[in-house]
Amino acid sequence: MKKVIGMVVVAAALVACGGEKKPDMSNQILHANGPDWVNRGSGAFGGEKGKIFYGVGIASGIRNAALRRSTSDSRARSEIAKTLDTYVAVLNKDYQASTTAGDMSASTEEQHVQQALKTYSQMELSGVLIVDHWVDTDGTEYSLAQLDMDTFKNNLDKMKELNAKVRDAVRANADKAFDELSAEEAKRQ
Repeated sequence: MKKVIGMVVVAAALVACGGEKKPDMSNQILHANGPDWVNRGSGAFGGEKGKIFYGVGIASGIRNAALRRSTSDSRARSEIAKTLDTYVAVLNKDYQASTTAGDMSASTEEQHVQQALKTYSQMELSGVLIVDHWVDTDGTEYSLAQLDMDTFKNNLDKMKELNAKVRDAVRANADKAFDELSAEEAKRQ
């Protein structure tokens, strides 16, 4: 019965609107007085500074300023980790496409790359820097974390799980994968 009533309400709303679909409201609150990065949010962005992964962390309702700041910093780093998970999936797809499907050693290597990249995205994100903070008038704190592409590539050298051939392949595909991820994020905004 509730489903029928709900469907009638939806149909009536569509008829009242002339059948036009109105654009969905954004669930993001725009902060006119805040820095651009607060409104842009997390993701992979290219620009003057090069290719950089950004994470925006938010903490509110915490009275202790030090705790609020460390919470927003941690959440900013966590946002970079989420972006890197997506990035690693794109890198892995590109790597798999570049290897021969029928070659047994390539298949083993693909699994090795996939595991190593997952490990990379799950490890503590060394090289991630908190580069800015902003506190809104309501006391909500925002932190901006960044990881640049050069640091990402340099961190590959620290991964003992990757042999030199795999490391070179990941490094070679890193920029292309970044561009693909950045383009996908641009479509969503």
